[in-house]
Amino acid sequence: MKISVNSPCPCGSSKKLKKCCKLFHNGLNASNALELMKSRYSAYVVGDSKYIMKTTHEENPDYTDDKDSWSESIKEFSKNSEFNGLVILEFIDGENEAYVTFKALITQHGNDVSFVEKSKFFKINGLWLYHSGVID
Repeated sequence: MKISVNSPCPCGSSKKLKKCCKLFHNGLNASNALELMKSRYSAYVVGDSKYIMKTTHEENPDYTDDKDSWSESIKEFSKNSEFNGLVILEFIDGENEAYVTFKALITQHGNDVSFVEKSKFFKINGLWLYHSGVID
C-alpha cells in the first residue's frame, strides 16, 4: 500500500509516519520490543519487506535464507491486506526478552479478519528481534 510519509503513522501514535515508525525503517534501532512491534506492523502496512526480514529472529518459522521469495511473500501479504488498526493489549518488558500482546484488524479479499497475538522478542547484540508469536 502506498502511504505518504506525512500520513498518520499506522502504529496508532498521533505522529506522522515520517516522525514515527519510518525512523526505524530507515535505520534507527528500537529501544524496546513495543517500538519494534509497532514499527513492524507499520512496515507491513507500507510493504517494507526488508525491515520485516531484518528484524526477524533466525529461529522464527518464517525466517529463510531465500531472501527473494521471503521478500516477495511479505510484499504479497501487504499488497493483499488492508490494515485497519492495531491495539496494544499488553507489554511485558524485559532486559533481553519481552512480550507484546496485540490485536490487529485486517481486511483480506473483502473479509474482515481480527486476531490477537502474543509476540515474543529477544534482544541480541543490542538489537530487538521478533522471535515468534502465538495467535489466540
